[in-house]
Amino acid sequence: MGLQSRLSAVDQKIADAARLAGRDPGEITRIVVTKFHPASLVRDLHSLGVREAGENRQQELSAKTAALADLDDLRWHFIGQAQTNKAVAIRRSADAVHSVDRDRLADALHRAAEDDSILDVLVQINLTDDPGRGGVAPERADALAEHVLSLPSLRLRGVMAVAPLDEEPASAFARLRTVADGIRSLEPAADWISAGMTGDFAEAISAGATHLRIGSAITGPRPDRG
Repeated sequence: MGLQSRLSAVDQKIADAARLAGRDPGEITRIVVTKFHPASLVRDLHSLGVREAGENRQQELSAKTAALADLDDLRWHFIGQAQTNKAVAIRRSADAVHSVDRDRLADALHRAAEDDSILDVLVQINLTDDPGRGGVAPERADALAEHVLSLPSLRLRGVMAVAPLDEEPASAFARLRTVADGIRSLEPAADWISAGMTGDFAEAISAGATHLRIGSAITGPRPDRG
């Protein structure tokens, strides 16, 4: 199956899941995650109508945005764990950062503003019991959201999470929805829920996800990096 066929198949499944959940498929943004794939694949995706791309690593994000600078209608989402010392490079290349999980990172992204631009950010929620995983604990999400709201160069758009491997996705995303509702009470415009990947996006849509992060189901297997 070629790239266009994979993209069409995933979009059809997204639309079917949305209708099953009583939602308008047009409310859902599909982000194609292009981790380890070359910039040429992103250009091919753009020619097929893709306008939202995601990267996990700052180095790849920076390289691809530079190589594809002529595609000025392509929005880049940074979805990986971010180090504060990479904040300047991330801010320079990303239109949205989904993985803000601590005050220091929010502060670093704010300080990295080079002009009066506004960066869209999401609070990443850790839905596991492992504090070493990326994301803020659900009970601390409101405090982090309030801190982001205090930084004028950042625009809080909502929440992001990855479903734990040892929990049913529907249950995990229901918990995320509760956190999202709490943050929306602080900032009504923070209505993004970034949740759902190739294996669980139907459950995410049912729980109210607005942004899906789909990788290999569209791009195909990741290239051998060795």
